[in-house]
Amino acid sequence: MRLIIPITVVILFSTVFAVTDAPDTIELTGTVRDFEEHAGCGQGHPDFEVYPSRGFGQYCKNISAQLGEDGKPVFTGNGRKVRWQCSDADWNPICWTMYDASQGDHDIRFRGASTGGIQSENSFNQWYNDVEGVNISIPLSITLVLQDDGSYVFDDSDDPLYQSLGGFFPIENQGWGNPGGSPDRNFHFTFELHTEFTYDAEGAQYFSFLGDDDVWVFIDGQLVIDLGGVHSATAQGIDLTRLGLADGETYALDFFFAERHRTESNFRFQTNLQLETASLPSGEEAYD
Repeated sequence: MRLIIPITVVILFSTVFAVTDAPDTIELTGTVRDFEEHAGCGQGHPDFEVYPSRGFGQYCKNISAQLGEDGKPVFTGNGRKVRWQCSDADWNPICWTMYDASQGDHDIRFRGASTGGIQSENSFNQWYNDVEGVNISIPLSITLVLQDDGSYVFDDSDDPLYQSLGGFFPIENQGWGNPGGSPDRNFHFTFELHTEFTYDAEGAQYFSFLGDDDVWVFIDGQLVIDLGGVHSATAQGIDLTRLGLADGETYALDFFFAERHRTESNFRFQTNLQLETASLPSGEEAYD
């Protein structure tokens, strides 16, 4: 069942702004990597179709707050299960790295330590690197659609293809193929997307995501969304005025997603940034 977002989230991250010659759509291209699910008998990847030590749910702080030199997330293993998320003064969920008591933010609360179903640094490093015999990489493009408020949205529930599949399943019968079962969908994959944008200090710019499972977003190399763990659709957003960016400068936005569990796959992001696909980072050959 899809999570209902509190109305305050919709208000904060749907700010109307003036647009001049904005394109009707934006197409972004990234890389999906398909994995075989863990079968409990030494087969498949140990991080896919796994029950975390503290149960299903959101886990934060398993990933470094700074993007790695190779343009990939850095696993730390310092994760904690989330009791409730950090939020701003209006109770909109934000990343723990953005917490600022002076702005009236509400701090994050935890239940206990866990890696959220990630076996090790080595297993995690396979998520976003090509590894022969472990994953199969497939290019994927998604189309963001201009909304009446000037924002751009990609939402699997609005896309005819994904509507027919019942969720965000971009590599049906590709890679290792569908594993069978009901529903017979390819539930075990990651998605890596590298984009860039120009910062407008007067533009009330933001990026928000709703979905499952793990999602990490970095802007200018800094972690701004941390939705780690195997969980139902969960939301988080970033108001770019918190980042100290320079007006008119170009910055990278790096997006990392993982679908690790058979239950469902939801994927929605909304932004008023005019994103452009950026070059893939170097280091793709590290696990060839």
